Amino acid sequence: MNIVLVEPEIPPNTGNIVRLCAVTGSKLHLVKPLGFSVDDKYLKRAGLDYWHLVDINYYDSFYELREKFPQNNFYFATTKGKKYYTQISFSMEDFVVFGKETQGLPDELLEANEDYCMKIPMMEETAARSLNLSNSVSIIVYEALRQQRRYSTRMQIENHCQADTIISLKTRMKRRTQPDVTTQ
Repeated sequence: MNIVLVEPEIPPNTGNIVRLCAVTGSKLHLVKPLGFSVDDKYLKRAGLDYWHLVDINYYDSFYELREKFPQNNFYFATTKGKKYYTQISFSMEDFVVFGKETQGLPDELLEANEDYCMKIPMMEETAARSLNLSNSVSIIVYEALRQQRRYSTRMQIENHCQADTIISLKTRMKRRTQPDVTTQ
């Protein structure tokens, strides 16, 4: 999966997304100008010691990135999207594009790619404008991974253990509800 941040402004958000990329094997594409230095201590702290695990690429403009990958699908996360992110069939070569925290993606970019815009459902009657950037990236990346069934061995083992635990609990509950025939 390819995650694109267009002009990110808040260091801890980008740091958290670096951690997400490290644990999911996603690539990170940062479009300048960045609202911080990549040497920023808050950025580094949020990304912990995962920076060396992530393939990070920098671009002077979104169009430079787009020209480098003309065959790939680009999907645009926006509160203005007509489709939900769950209605997209992702491939692992797709790019998911997110805008800056304070303004989102430019209107001209969204208008030119209207069929590729998507949103995360939110309550309509709320004063909140949007979700946090790193939360939004996480939601969409994990949906793409779910669709591709790209789970690590650790996740498969944890799911298997959870299933065994649930079966075990159901069996114990069933025993408790059945009458004890030995005492009657």
